[in-house]
Amino acid sequence: MIEHHRQHVLQAQFEQACREKGFKMTQQRLEIFRELAAASDHPAAETIHRRLLPKLPTLSLDTVYRTLSTFEHHGLITKVDTTESQARFEAAGEEHHHLICRKCGRITDFYWQRFDETALPPDIDRWGRVSKKNVTLYGICKECEESGGRR
Repeated sequence: MIEHHRQHVLQAQFEQACREKGFKMTQQRLEIFRELAAASDHPAAETIHRRLLPKLPTLSLDTVYRTLSTFEHHGLITKVDTTESQARFEAAGEEHHHLICRKCGRITDFYWQRFDETALPPDIDRWGRVSKKNVTLYGICKECEESGGRR
């Protein structure tokens, strides 16, 4: 129930942001965003395309890529930096950080309030202005450790 409420809130915020930015709300754009809001696995463009094809058989992979790029450019979604060659995405929401398993590639969100509240080193002021702080930690998840990496 909480997850459904979160998806509803994200979609409402998304629709409002699209109106403010003057984006035409197409069925394809809405479905791509809904897929991201419902996903917990930080899907790549190819995964989103594959999941949406049964619902939108005319959706091209190129349209998914262009839509994700537009959404990211306008801060409507977040691209998750990984060491993989594929970009992974999530619906923009509450600020958080990521844990990435080097064996299975699973991305897990986590919150670190102490880090978020920590002041940046004074040298950063000479560099410029920071607009976002986030942490990505890499390691091996418990499931991969326990299974020897066969998930």
